[in-house]
Amino acid sequence: MDYLIIGKTISAHGNKGEVKVMPLTDDITRFKRLNYVYLDIRNELKPFKIENVWYHKNNVIIKFAGIDSIEDAENIKDFYLKIKREDAIELPPGHFFIFELIGCQVFTIDGYYLGKVNDVMKTGSNDVYVVENENKQIYIPAIKDVVKEVDVKNKLVKIKLIEGLI
Repeated sequence: MDYLIIGKTISAHGNKGEVKVMPLTDDITRFKRLNYVYLDIRNELKPFKIENVWYHKNNVIIKFAGIDSIEDAENIKDFYLKIKREDAIELPPGHFFIFELIGCQVFTIDGYYLGKVNDVMKTGSNDVYVVENENKQIYIPAIKDVVKEVDVKNKLVKIKLIEGLI
């Protein structure tokens, strides 16, 4: 079963067992729609029932069932929050989860192999695919003028080279 990382516990918040979570998702309101998350504790996924969610600055504050003290909250610090793939939000056409893009082979529309997507950087205006090959890293802006086809099922991205890109 596939799981998606949506956040990371970073500290206790208050003294009643609330946990401060750094969201690793574009839509932090999604936490309010969840009943459970899984914490990846030493490579073992453990379910945690969500009792309450609220927001503080750029973080999410979560109260989990059974986590009732600052000590309990500190014991689950620095773990990733995951959800089942089928519980993920539905993305609009042409949008992809980062994990789906990682490992995709990147070719030009002329068939020239550029490398594999190793990372996706979030910038203010558009995402940037970090493509690596044995020689270097190439930064591909994820815009319609450049990215012409994305086939995550077959792990393939086709781009149109523009002047100065590589």
